[in-house]
Amino acid sequence: MSNEQIPETAAEELSVFAERRAKLAALREAGNAYPNDFKPKNSCADLQEKYAGMTREDLEPLEVQVTLGGRMMLKREAGKKAAFATIQDASGPKADGRIQLYITQDKTGEAAMEAFRSYDLGDILGVSGVLFKTKTDELTIKVTELRLLAKSLRPLPDKFHGLANQETKYRQRYVDLIMSEETRRTFKARTAAMSSMRRFMEDNGFMEVETPMLHAIPGGAAAKPFITHHNALDMQMFLRIAPELYLKRLVVGGFERVFEVNRNFRNEGVSPRHNPEFTMMEFYAAYTDYQWIMDFTEQIIRKAAIDAHGTATLTYQERELDLSKPFERLTIVGAIHKYAPGYTDEQLNDAAFVTKELAKFGVKPFATSGLGALQLALFEETAEAQLWNPTFIIDYPVEVSPLARASDKHADITERFELFMTGREIANGFSELNDPEDQAARFKAQMLAKEAGDEEAMYYDADYIRALEYGMPPTGGCGIGIDRLMMLITDSPNIRDVILFPHLRRED
Repeated sequence: MSNEQIPETAAEELSVFAERRAKLAALREAGNAYPNDFKPKNSCADLQEKYAGMTREDLEPLEVQVTLGGRMMLKREAGKKAAFATIQDASGPKADGRIQLYITQDKTGEAAMEAFRSYDLGDILGVSGVLFKTKTDELTIKVTELRLLAKSLRPLPDKFHGLANQETKYRQRYVDLIMSEETRRTFKARTAAMSSMRRFMEDNGFMEVETPMLHAIPGGAAAKPFITHHNALDMQMFLRIAPELYLKRLVVGGFERVFEVNRNFRNEGVSPRHNPEFTMMEFYAAYTDYQWIMDFTEQIIRKAAIDAHGTATLTYQERELDLSKPFERLTIVGAIHKYAPGYTDEQLNDAAFVTKELAKFGVKPFATSGLGALQLALFEETAEAQLWNPTFIIDYPVEVSPLARASDKHADITERFELFMTGREIANGFSELNDPEDQAARFKAQMLAKEAGDEEAMYYDADYIRALEYGMPPTGGCGIGIDRLMMLITDSPNIRDVILFPHLRRED
């Protein structure tokens, strides 16, 4: 089997693997098989961007000397004393991250030419040479020095199809990144969006901080935590479900604008929109309220889309998603009226009626659920999936918002919002509850809900109450789901597409 052929069966792959290991053994006998003294001076994308538009006649007199390293992706013989190859490096996606090599015996020497013939697709090469244009106008390096820097023992997938199995793409992300420019583009866009968000926060006076990932008491969200044990302290601990309560402790301490890009862990289901380990950005600003936070969140997301994608008008799954216009704002009941017309206000304010309606969707509320929680459940069943363009759903009931400040006008609702796009929640924020006695009562209500069977209800956090007793200024805060936002920005249908190493079941 030649090194350009792709194995089609497990037996063929084992044969290729054995053949390449034999080549590695020969390299070890000859000297250092993994040299570490090569330093690239150029990148494929920079060379393409600067020189690809030049004519052969203009480029040749410049005698541009280049040195770069990369992975060999294509290889073809051009007679006994010449060959072409293509190498790929990490540059791009603004310009092509690949460049062609032209290897000839008269430039590299007979020994180097002979060695090149034994190189395989996937090998990491170091090359030096002079740029020129071929007769087909392709920018190419006329190689004067060629070295093997790292041997690829496993064959790459078919270059035309890449990794065909989606689970294999997630499980072997390293191969997916080698083969797929689309995948590389997705994660570069994610990095661009995250850089944009950090710059925007810093430009607006926010300080980036880090808070614990191991918690003695899980808090800051309604979620089921992962449980672990600290041996030295001999105590049960929980992986962070949210950094909220620690960030607000910092506001108490005088850091009036803080944010954290944080990894959270929730021991819940896995779906195209859920991964047990995920990234959020949470931020808190003293002397603001949920109206200010909504305006600011809108600006963050719009700027991130523009910086990563070039425009605030995106296409998601072949449908336009417009982030350029002001985001709509609806109450829970208002959203039900708009997206599930037919209900009257009288019906929606009748707990018995709403309970019967939920039964039609197979939803059985907790015995402790009040009217607000029932209305929210009906919204989730009838309206949520229809919220395509950005929409803030506002004024959540107190009973499902244990950390949010109650409205001065309506004691049973809070100054809280959730932001939805493409039928999914992207962000959650509110005017923060800074009354320690009210917060203590809310925690106690959560304890009762937990005793009634709600596994996601919060624990009582006495130290957080103590922090509030020192006084926290009026504050607004928000958490933005980074992974879900990146799905929209990169037009990715599954959350695993925007997480480099998503969680999967163990391989057999």
